[in-house]
Amino acid sequence: MVYCFSIGALRYQFNGLRELLAKASPARSGDCLAGVAAETYAERVAARMCLAEVPLARFLEELLIPYEEDEVTRLIIDTHDKQAFSEISL
Repeated sequence: MVYCFSIGALRYQFNGLRELLAKASPARSGDCLAGVAAETYAERVAARMCLAEVPLARFLEELLIPYEEDEVTRLIIDTHDKQAFSEISL
């Protein structure tokens, strides 16, 4: 999924939830070295604004780490309480 946000005449595009989260994170030297950090402060702000509009359910639909490869992801998915979640996800 592609996420987009505009600031003035500039339109920022983020390819997937993983990239959106990486660009929205505070600047860290390791992220810069890995090439996943926002290139500018404006891009970071756009990513944060865009992330604020992402529904919580999207995090269950677009897993950052495949279910088969990560124990924490499996725990989150397997113990997810749909009824309790529905009350706060409206």
